[in-house]
Amino acid sequence: MDNQESQRKEEELKNAAEQETNTHEDNQHTTESTIASPNAAGGAPLGGSTPPPPRKSGNGAWIALSAVLAILLVIVAIKPVFGGGNNAAVATVNKVDITKEDLYEEMLKSGGKTTLDNLITQQLITQEAKASNVTVTEADIDEEINTLKASFGTDEQFNAALAQYGVTLESLRKDAETQVKIRKLLEPSITITDDQIKEAYEQNKASYGTGEEIKASHILVATQEEADAILKQLKDGADFATLAKEKSTDTGTKDNGGDLGFFGKGVMDPAFEEAAFALEVDQISDVVKSSFGFHIIKKTGFKAATSPTFEEKKEEIRKQLLNQQIQEKSATWIQEIRDKATITNTLEEKTEEETDASANPDAAVSPEASAAQ
Repeated sequence: MDNQESQRKEEELKNAAEQETNTHEDNQHTTESTIASPNAAGGAPLGGSTPPPPRKSGNGAWIALSAVLAILLVIVAIKPVFGGGNNAAVATVNKVDITKEDLYEEMLKSGGKTTLDNLITQQLITQEAKASNVTVTEADIDEEINTLKASFGTDEQFNAALAQYGVTLESLRKDAETQVKIRKLLEPSITITDDQIKEAYEQNKASYGTGEEIKASHILVATQEEADAILKQLKDGADFATLAKEKSTDTGTKDNGGDLGFFGKGVMDPAFEEAAFALEVDQISDVVKSSFGFHIIKKTGFKAATSPTFEEKKEEIRKQLLNQQIQEKSATWIQEIRDKATITNTLEEKTEEETDASANPDAAVSPEASAAQ
C-alpha cells in the first residue's frame, strides 16, 4: 500500500484500539481465560467441557485490526536473495524448473507496480526529510510504537493483533519511521488552538470518564454441594487462591488463583456482577448461582469512577487533533511532492506498452512481418 494509505491504516488501528481502552484493565488477567465472551455467547468453552464463566457476550467481538501496515519489499529483494542468472531454478516440479525469472515476473504482475510506487513515495519522503534536516531517532520510533501499544491496553492484546494479521514488530517499526518523518515535516504547518481542544473536550467529555470498577477472584464449580463444601473450607481458614487452583473448573483463571482482574458493570453475568459489587474488599461471598455454574467470589480491589478535568486531558486531546490534521493533510502533501518530482517508472511504461499492444494488435507486428505480408 502507498504511504498515505499506510498512515490511514495506522490511524484506524489506533482508533480501533482506543475503543478497547475502557475495558483493557479487566482483560489483563483474563485474556487467556475461559471467561472470553465467545464462550458466553454460547460457543464451545475453552479447555474442553468446562462451562464458561460469567462474562457476557455484549462486547466480546474482537475489533478487527486494519490490514497489514508493513511495507513489503519482497519483489525487489528476489534477485539478490537467489543470486545467479535469471534462469536459475528456485523450484523444481517433476523435473521441470521454475526459474527465478518466472517467479520475478509473476510477482511483478501481482504486486510489483504497487510495491515500486510505494518505494518511490518512501524515497520522496526521505528526500524531503533530508532537505528539511528532519531526523528520526530510535527513541522517536519507540514512542510511536509505545503509543500504539498503549492504546491496546496490554502487550498481549497488542501482540495478538499483530499476529492476527501477520505483522512483525520489525515491519511495524519500519512503517512507524515513515510516519514519524511525515509528522515532523507537517507538524510545523499545523496550529491547534485551545478553543479547538476545549470544543473537543466538551463534545467527548462523557467518553473520557470511567465507571466504578472492582477486582475479584472466583472459584467456579458445577454443583451447589461442591460450592458449599468449598465455602466451608474457606470459613475454616483455607486459602482462597489455593482452593481456586485445586477446585475451580475455570481453566483460564484457576492457575492465577481465580483472579479475574478489574471489571466494570455490564461486563459479567448479572447475578455474578450483583454479588461481586455488593462485597467489601477482601470479603468472600456466599455461593452465587449464575448461568455458568456455582461461584464463590472474593473481592480484592476497587477503583472509583473517574471524570478527568480539561487540564488532565488537554495534552492528550491536542495530540489527537494534531494527528487528525496530519492524516488529513498527508495525502495532499504526498501528491504535491510527487507532482514536483522527476520520476521514471519503467514498470508503468511497460504496463502502458502492453495495454497499447493489446488494444492495437496490428501495431505490435514487426516491420519485417508487415513487409512479408
